[in-house]
Amino acid sequence: MNRTNHTKTILTKLFLVLCIFVGYNSYANNKQDSEKNRPKDYQLIWEDNFDNDGYPDAQNWNFEYGFVRNRELQWYQPQNAYCKNGRLTIEGKRENIFNPNFNPLSDDWRTNRSSAKYTSACLITKDLQEWPPFGYFEISARINISNGAWPAIWLLGTEQSWPQCGEIDIMEFYRINNVPHLLANAAWGSELNYQAKWDDTKIPLQHFTKTDPDWADKFHTWSMHWDKKQISIYLDNELLNQVDLQQTINPDGGNPFTSDQKFYLLLNLAIGANGGDPTHTEFPIQFEVDYVKVYKETTN
Repeated sequence: MNRTNHTKTILTKLFLVLCIFVGYNSYANNKQDSEKNRPKDYQLIWEDNFDNDGYPDAQNWNFEYGFVRNRELQWYQPQNAYCKNGRLTIEGKRENIFNPNFNPLSDDWRTNRSSAKYTSACLITKDLQEWPPFGYFEISARINISNGAWPAIWLLGTEQSWPQCGEIDIMEFYRINNVPHLLANAAWGSELNYQAKWDDTKIPLQHFTKTDPDWADKFHTWSMHWDKKQISIYLDNELLNQVDLQQTINPDGGNPFTSDQKFYLLLNLAIGANGGDPTHTEFPIQFEVDYVKVYKETTN
């Protein structure tokens, strides 16, 4: 081997070692950052790392079907969710689906639409994995910020109808006056049926992208610490919202976030409605989840 090739070989090896070192340190730093808000004396009680390729684990996830809420444009169906290489992907597609519940005389938007022009998936742990109030939740995900995309990570209570059951939005992304925002919210009942009281935070996406122009290309860690006093929601260790649970009282005097009811998790990618107009968006679009972890306080 001549001296030039030998030098190139050495430089190549040094470069590979440097890449491995930088990658390991990045992983270690991300892991350390994700643990900053995790309370001491909490233990992992449930997780899904999506390690098995194919459909999501049926012991953990159910699915919503069809048109469900908010006059969104997508038809929910299980085939738009799959696991590959240790990640869950929820895929939004532009495709025509006939509405089997179509009734042109109906006043319900779910049935008076003859078809859907988009499909996606909503995964729920209802009736499979549910948890009583309080704990620490951590989710690593990469969201799509295209026009029309409305990804979310959220929880609903299992008792009473919405919003008396309580809703916690660990992550929502959508457009407000056509400006992309990230949201962290909680909702509970008001005196009016199907109208919630909200404690919400709306942060323009620019808050994150001005310091990291490649923010949307990366996975980020959303976490929630939920105790008897408050719900604290974080993104990459930054506090987004802190909900005072002394204020989250339903008209009947109950508090959905401190009661004995259980909550279940939803992961979904909605299209349209608050997500904006998807007409000129290039499909498919994807919402990817690396892992979901749930911790509970240990008891002595």
